[in-house]
Amino acid sequence: MSRFTLNDLEHLTGIKTDTLRIWERRYNILSPNRTHTNRRWYEDDDLKKLINISLLYNNGVKISVIAGMSDIEIAEKASTLSESLKTSDNIISTLVLAVNDLDENAINEIFLRSVILRGFEKTFTEVLFPFIRKVGIMWHTGAMDPHTEHFISAILRQRLIASIDSMPQSLHEKSKRVMMYLPEGEFHELGLLYFYYIVKKRGHRILYLGQATPFDSVKQSAAAWRPDIIITGLQTELNISDPNEFLRNLSAVHGKPVIYVGGALASHAENLKLINIKPLTSEEDLDFLSS
Repeated sequence: MSRFTLNDLEHLTGIKTDTLRIWERRYNILSPNRTHTNRRWYEDDDLKKLINISLLYNNGVKISVIAGMSDIEIAEKASTLSESLKTSDNIISTLVLAVNDLDENAINEIFLRSVILRGFEKTFTEVLFPFIRKVGIMWHTGAMDPHTEHFISAILRQRLIASIDSMPQSLHEKSKRVMMYLPEGEFHELGLLYFYYIVKKRGHRILYLGQATPFDSVKQSAAAWRPDIIITGLQTELNISDPNEFLRNLSAVHGKPVIYVGGALASHAENLKLINIKPLTSEEDLDFLSS
């Protein structure tokens, strides 16, 4: 069973902590547990109920009306409403419910509905990546168990790989040779796989080295394959002792390719201003895609 603080509920539902306190006091919306120091904490069922309440409230149902409903009525009306909702925030709320229940079928259904509505790429940029960041915050604060993040990451990784594999290679006269990898100690692959999908779709040739690649292997691969471009990144700086030294060494690999670095390395790339190192914060930074 997960335990959530008021701040956790705010992160997951978007409802401010002051508002939650007022609703508890005025409408008895939730009945929190208390620690020995009298701090509120909430259970999984509290989170589910509040997400359903937020769906109704954010779509025009007054809190005084919601307070008069039973838990079953709230869940049924929220479920009916969620089937027709189109905003990213609402889809993220339904995803939180599905992940909290470890309901893979529901996650797949939400994913497919979003792809039909907004397309594959916008589903990742507008829904899934913001959702993953939200889950990551909860994991780091201890509000969610690590298995929750692994569960949803594995599902999305499968989706990306299946989409990449089913896409035919369509090279053109301006196709670049793009090498992709994650440095040693880095295993968070979703962002890199998404860029793999984008770059392949735009008709470029890719050498994908994957997770946790030793730097010697990067140098050897660059010398043998001679990429025009390298894409890499780190979620945090914990796995490298000196980010600037890391970027200087990477800048000097064989052939001096253009190198895009994302995540925790992007700000260092911006400040270091090496001629062939560029920060990567979104697909718009991959300027070679539009050439």
